[in-house]
Amino acid sequence: MLTDFKNLPDNSRVWIYQANRKLTDDEVAIINEKTRLFLEQWTAHGADLEAGFEIKYNRFIVIGLNQENASASGCSIDASVHFIQLLEKELDVDLLDKMNVTFYSGKYIAYKPLAEFRKMAKARSVSANTVVFNNLVNTKAEYIENWEVPAKDSWHSRFLA
Repeated sequence: MLTDFKNLPDNSRVWIYQANRKLTDDEVAIINEKTRLFLEQWTAHGADLEAGFEIKYNRFIVIGLNQENASASGCSIDASVHFIQLLEKELDVDLLDKMNVTFYSGKYIAYKPLAEFRKMAKARSVSANTVVFNNLVNTKAEYIENWEVPAKDSWHSRFLA
């Protein structure tokens, strides 16, 4: 059951998928339509899942699930990953590689492999105050409060000198 992401409670579970490049407006329109259709029929053991989504900065797909009524099962989570894999194939974009870092470089959003981010930290090209996207947040509240944070306040801090 599709609901507006803004209406999901703060304890809703979230999954964040980052694209390895900026998505075009046409690609965002495709993702909006396909994600809407997927979430309208997303279920767990026959129970409708109350879910919403948003696309941020033409780069991130954020799916939220209100677990108060029904929680995602292993099968429903598998179905959502399969859906994301289909988007990857159709749009020729990487959405599932967790070994990359997305961060602000000035007013632009940069996307680098973890090894390159580590090198940038050693060379002081990024600092403790560089704002990173912490895609490991688990709830909508964490997403709102701790998704865009200085590297020093995220798991990224382990790479800073």
